[in-house]
Amino acid sequence: MLMPLSPRTRQNNSAVLDAISRCIAACELCADACLDEKDVAMMVPCIRLDRDCADICRITAAFIARGSDYAKHVLKECMEICRKCHTECAKHPHDHCIQCAKACQACLEACQAYAG
Repeated sequence: MLMPLSPRTRQNNSAVLDAISRCIAACELCADACLDEKDVAMMVPCIRLDRDCADICRITAAFIARGSDYAKHVLKECMEICRKCHTECAKHPHDHCIQCAKACQACLEACQAYAG
């Protein structure tokens, strides 16, 4: 059974929501910039993870913001995809990938702190 977040946790959600928002922006920017790279085929796994990460971050932010009883469940998925996106982006030397990897790592850490 999922345990709902406490009212106190919901009140202290600005840090995690800020990190999630930055991650969404970095992932969207990275996915778009990857399309401009010379070897786009090599960037396909990165683009896919960027898109997945941005999408799970959006839904996670919504669940957290409204205090959903399922926020912790969605948060686990968010952390897993952020970890994978970080790993993929960290493989590439492009500035947009480096920035995305950093944002995903920061989001992962904020989510872990929020989850307790």
